[in-house]
Amino acid sequence: MAAKQKIAIPRRDQLLRHLAEWFGASGGVFVREAETETVASILPNLFGYHIVQLGTHVCERYIESTRISHTLVLSECAGESASTNVVAQCDALPVAANSVDVLVAPHVLEFANHPHAVLREAERVLIGEGYIVITGFNPWSLCGIWRLLAGWRGVPPWSGRFVSVVRIKDWLKLLGFEVEFVRKTSFRPPLAGAGINRRLRFMEQLGAVVLPIFGNVYVVVAKKHVATATPLRASWKTRRRMIAAGVAEPTTRLDGRAPNKRTGPR
Repeated sequence: MAAKQKIAIPRRDQLLRHLAEWFGASGGVFVREAETETVASILPNLFGYHIVQLGTHVCERYIESTRISHTLVLSECAGESASTNVVAQCDALPVAANSVDVLVAPHVLEFANHPHAVLREAERVLIGEGYIVITGFNPWSLCGIWRLLAGWRGVPPWSGRFVSVVRIKDWLKLLGFEVEFVRKTSFRPPLAGAGINRRLRFMEQLGAVVLPIFGNVYVVVAKKHVATATPLRASWKTRRRMIAAGVAEPTTRLDGRAPNKRTGPR
């Protein structure tokens, strides 16, 4: 009888599984708690009809603080979470264009094969004036230092491409987004061990006051800008030519003044 062939787990599945394990371990738990607390203070102020969460590797119900009634949780890997509604790629969303009010992307860009494609999809599915909430690891932080020391191991999260806030802003601007605000959180080193993390709890308040730009995680909130056409009033020479050609002038102007009763040029 032939031996059963082993089925290799796709690399993407492994990456997301290891990432979820890190956020559930002692070092990642405190980063996750600080991040989700910050996001929970933002989402209740974003309104609409539909909100989408990309990925469950940080937290299954990352968007549980939202007031929006219709929520959709998308995962890239089948069986990743019981909260998943749809399995799809983040750069090819099975969502209609201009249909989502808020899109939340927690640590998606630094682990995406094509982060620009993810943002283009976000721009496509969001309605005009819709919001995108992006979280990521700050390369200029203690987590950034840990990445430099442990990135060679190829293990998430240190194997990710940490993208700076400046670059995120540039990408969003090119796609027509306006960045509303940026918040940074989590100031403790990502050390394993609950005891030492509890003793370093003071670093959270101290870092937020003294060195807020060096938070381990940033939260970027941006709005999809929709350009509006501004009607231009015809110049007085154009109006005179129109009247001379027999085009009637309106009886009431926009500025409330009565039109000149002359029907032609001098």
